Amino acid sequence: MKKLAIYGAAGFGRGIAPLAREMIARMGNASPDALVFVSDMPEIIGTTVNGLSVISYEELRREKDRQVVVALADHQTRREIVARCEKDALKFFSLVATSHRTLDDVTVGEGAIICDNTLFTSNIKIGRHFQCNIYSYVEHDCIIGDFVTFAPRVNCNGRIVIEDDVYVGAGAVLKQGSTTKPLVIGKGAVIGMGAVVTKDVEPGATVVGNPARRLERGAA
Repeated sequence: MKKLAIYGAAGFGRGIAPLAREMIARMGNASPDALVFVSDMPEIIGTTVNGLSVISYEELRREKDRQVVVALADHQTRREIVARCEKDALKFFSLVATSHRTLDDVTVGEGAIICDNTLFTSNIKIGRHFQCNIYSYVEHDCIIGDFVTFAPRVNCNGRIVIEDDVYVGAGAVLKQGSTTKPLVIGKGAVIGMGAVVTKDVEPGATVVGNPARRLERGAA
């Protein structure tokens, strides 16, 4: 019977553990080791966190029947862990809360974490290892790349292109694009908490405020 692992026992990993427990229960797996945390922190390996055993990556690597989801918000760390897992032929699963709703013609890549009270409407394409935290939504005709992170309450309105490795902070609002010119958030950009994004964001830029403006390096 399938066994699952959450890579990362910090805040987000602990936050999604109940969703994974629900998934295990739906699968009918009552084994005490059906769900575990994986950590690279020696001080917690071999302990129990929120009722789940914490194992090392080496232990995970030996369990070829255990699928994993990576619960770290930083895109670069997430990429490195995913690459390591792929090298060792480990398999990923997507974790989707039962309160999430997907409506029409939506595709999502592997390894997604989609939390409670989230919504994807229609004609949406989402890449690999997407994280969508509580109360966030993605509206129609959006394209989202790989390793994108949504903090809680992200408002992603229609006709937006979000490139790979973007982080969108809590409560950010992304203005709807048009049929001829979608709003584009460039690769590796960071959208600050509560920012209201009304125009394209350059790759690698950090924007904050309402309306969102680029935060220059060294600015207070």
